[in-house]
Amino acid sequence: MENDLLHSDHHPLHTIQKEKAIIFILAALQFLHILDFVIMMPLGPVFKESFKITASQFGLLVASYTLSAGIFGLIGTFFLDRFDRKPALLIVYFGFALGTLLCAFAPTFNTLIIARVVAGGFGGAIGTLVLSIIGDIIPIFRRGKATGIVMSAFSLASVIGIPIGLSLANRFGWHSPFLGLATLSFLLLPIAYKVLPNIRVHLDNKNLDESKWAAIRTVFTRKSHYFSFAFMSTLMFGGFTIIPFLAPFLVSNVGMTKEELPYLYFFGGLFTFFTSRYIGILSDRYGKYNTYAVLAVLAVIPVSIITTLGKTPLPVTLTITTLFMIIVSGRMVPAFALVTSSVEPKIRGSFMSFNSAIQQFASAFASILAGYILTEESNGTLVNFEIVGMIAVFCLLFSVYLASKITIPNEGHSLKK
Repeated sequence: MENDLLHSDHHPLHTIQKEKAIIFILAALQFLHILDFVIMMPLGPVFKESFKITASQFGLLVASYTLSAGIFGLIGTFFLDRFDRKPALLIVYFGFALGTLLCAFAPTFNTLIIARVVAGGFGGAIGTLVLSIIGDIIPIFRRGKATGIVMSAFSLASVIGIPIGLSLANRFGWHSPFLGLATLSFLLLPIAYKVLPNIRVHLDNKNLDESKWAAIRTVFTRKSHYFSFAFMSTLMFGGFTIIPFLAPFLVSNVGMTKEELPYLYFFGGLFTFFTSRYIGILSDRYGKYNTYAVLAVLAVIPVSIITTLGKTPLPVTLTITTLFMIIVSGRMVPAFALVTSSVEPKIRGSFMSFNSAIQQFASAFASILAGYILTEESNGTLVNFEIVGMIAVFCLLFSVYLASKITIPNEGHSLKK
């Protein structure tokens, strides 16, 4: 087909402009998808007040999305590589938008959990397909930069989306941010349909007589893949023991008000919008493993500080949380670029789908575990957050070792080289 994009690491795109347009659309899709997930964390105090729920129940609310994403990610492992990336992405994004719309009209805590399960089931495949497309069409020597641009969607979500979402929630109720997200998601779909090309490189690289289960067998039988799975599990576990409870902790223990929470995400997102791109460039220049290792070790500092904070002036709190976001979210750029580069195109969709499922399960388990470790005193103060911090620090350091074991396929050497 004339509009098919047939590309591998050895064949350049038709134009750099076309590549930029594709990356922009992928970043926009990722922005709305990420915002739908991360908006749950700052809304924690609002949900606790509206539904009269405990920290463990809030952890379950967050985990319902990631558990669903994990289950459907496992299912996606068996079929994502059998379809053109473009229609696959558009279909799951439609399902995600529909699930988000259901969240907007959920009347109770239980119905909201059901709606989050629907949104998560489709949403879990979005990140997989976005990263697979980057791996399919972006040469490896520019893949870190491209990943950095798409990952900066988290920063934009923090700078623009979360403050607006919190303002809408404070003024019109917690339903309104989800209604806005669903509307924008539906509006973006026809634009994505027009801009995204057909992407079939993973299909064209397959042998005609290849069994439909061959790719699946390769995903599960190649020893090097298990290091990628373990690495991403540890990466996500270390983050999601802390992130879902950060806003409730800052409000109940550190002295921030719900009205001040938008500052936390605005400044953190503003800085990471620029640093994520720069980190992507550094990972291309100095190596994805080297960049990740430095950031993971540095992340120990803000994680240790933020999980032991007491009553703290707002400027100091914002400085610490901004540093936390720069480093903790920044390490995701080389991490995802590293894992995406560790698998060949013909099985990348299946590999990334299963890898995403593992990430989602790790995130869900981390949220649930942290919710049970944390206890709430009569005055609303959360206790044991420092224990959660120690778990996160261990995961950070152990992930450095696991990342060193990830190899480039068919080359037999680690990506740090």
